[in-house]
Amino acid sequence: MFNVISILIGLFALVLGIVPFLPFLAWGYWFVIPIAVVGAALGALSRRNAGRNLNLVLIVIFAIRLSLGGGFI
Repeated sequence: MFNVISILIGLFALVLGIVPFLPFLAWGYWFVIPIAVVGAALGALSRRNAGRNLNLVLIVIFAIRLSLGGGFI
């Protein structure tokens, strides 16, 4: 059950992460990364690791994009 919730949270974070991907909106990742962290934590509580892996990949991608803009842009 935690895996399904984690995947749903990951998909929600992915949808929210599309908008900050545009130039000058990367500061939005400051709000999206904590959502993916919660999803990864719930995924770590389950036996399966698909939800956890999805959220970890999203965290890495969003953090790289955020760091490319200097954390603000």
